Amino acid sequence: MDTAKSRSQKQIDRFAKFEKLREKGAAFTGPGPADTIGQDTASVRSELSDFGIGFAGWTLNTFVNNQVGNATRSTIANQQYVGQNPTFSTVNSMIVTYDLARFGIPDGQIVVGSEHQYWTWKSAGPDRLGISAVSYYQTLFERKIELKVGYLRNQHEFAGAGEKVFGPSSKMLFQAGMSNNWAPTPALNLKYNFDDRLYNKLSIQRSLSPAGQYTHVSENPTGLNWSTRDAGILLLDEVCYKNKPTPDVPETWLRAGVGFNNSSYTDLQHPTQPTAKANSVYYVAADRQFWQSAVHGSASRGIYGGFSVMYAPPDLNRASQYYELRLYAKGLFDSRPTDQMSLVVNNTIWSHFAVDAALAKEQLAHRDSTAISGLYTAHLAPGIYTTVGLTYINHPTSITYTPQTGHALNILVSTSVFF
Repeated sequence: MDTAKSRSQKQIDRFAKFEKLREKGAAFTGPGPADTIGQDTASVRSELSDFGIGFAGWTLNTFVNNQVGNATRSTIANQQYVGQNPTFSTVNSMIVTYDLARFGIPDGQIVVGSEHQYWTWKSAGPDRLGISAVSYYQTLFERKIELKVGYLRNQHEFAGAGEKVFGPSSKMLFQAGMSNNWAPTPALNLKYNFDDRLYNKLSIQRSLSPAGQYTHVSENPTGLNWSTRDAGILLLDEVCYKNKPTPDVPETWLRAGVGFNNSSYTDLQHPTQPTAKANSVYYVAADRQFWQSAVHGSASRGIYGGFSVMYAPPDLNRASQYYELRLYAKGLFDSRPTDQMSLVVNNTIWSHFAVDAALAKEQLAHRDSTAISGLYTAHLAPGIYTTVGLTYINHPTSITYTPQTGHALNILVSTSVFF
C-alpha cells in the first residue's frame, strides 16, 4: 500500500512540474497536462521539462448546419453566414514554453506558438498558417507586477473572451482591434495585482486592421508583419475581481474595461468624407456561482449565471451594442463530473447609421440580431471533448439580408483534442 501511495505521489509531483511550465499571464488557458491524450507517454514531457521546456497542443474541428428555411436546398450560391451552407472548420495550435526562472528571472518565460486554420466558407476565416504568439513574460516586486511583451493574443488576456461559454461577445472586441489567436499583434501588457483576487491590466497593442479581421488576416496571414494598412494603436485597460471557488465560498468574477483606438476607421455617418479616428469600446461583465457541489474537493462544480454588456460608437462600428445573459453548469451530474452545459441568450444591435444607409439604398436591413444557444460539452476521455449544440438566430446576417435569411436554426458538433 505504501508503494502504491508513493507511486501516486510521484504521479502528482510529475504533473505539478508540468503545470509550472504552462503559459503564464493569460486569463484563460486550456486543460492542463494531466488532461491530454498523451499525458507523459514515453516520458516525453518529463524529458523536455528537465530542459525547462513545456508544450500544449490542440485541434478544434467544428461542423455547423442550418436546419430550417433554405436548409432544404443543397447549396446557397452566395453564403452569408456560418451554417447557411454546411460549414466545416479546423483550427490547430501548438504552444511551446521555455522556463527562464532557472536563470534567476522571477517566473520568467518565453512563449512561441503557431496556428493553422481552414474553413469551407472562406469569409469566416480566411485560411492561414502562421504564429499565434511570440512573447516574453516575467514578474516584478514579488509578483505585484506582471509584464508580458511580444506578439500577443489579447483574446486570452481580457474580458474572458477566450471562454467558449460566453458566446460571440469577442466580436465586439475584435471589431475594436483586439488581437487574437488568428491575428496576434505586437503588444506590451502590464498587470498590477492588488492581491490574489483584484487586479488592473493595461495593454498597449498594435491594432488589428480597422477594415476588419478578415482583411487583417488576408494582409498578414503569417502574423509576423509589424502592422497592416491604416492600423494604429489600441489602448486597453481592465479591472477584474475573481476568487477561486472553495468549499462554501462560491466563485465571483467581475470585470470592466475600456479600449481606445487611433486607427483610421471609416465614418459610417459620413462615409464619403475622409476616414475618422479615435474609436473606442466599453464593457462590463459578471459571473457568479449560485450552487456548489457538495462533493469534497470539487468546489468548481456547480451552477453559474452571468451577463455581459458592451458598447461601441455607432458612427465607427457596425456592431454598436451587445447584451448577453448566460446560465451554465460545470459537473452537474455526479456520473459526469467534468462535463459542461450552457444556455446563452444574446442580442447585437447594429449601427443605426449603417442600417439607415442600407435602407436608403432600398436594401432589406434589420436593426438587431438575437440568438439563443444551448450547448453540452462531454469530456469523453483525457484530452478529448465533444460539444453538441443548437442555436436559434433571428436575423443571422449582419444588417442586410434577403427574404431567405430571416432566421436560422444551426446545429453544431465540435470536437476538441488536447495533447
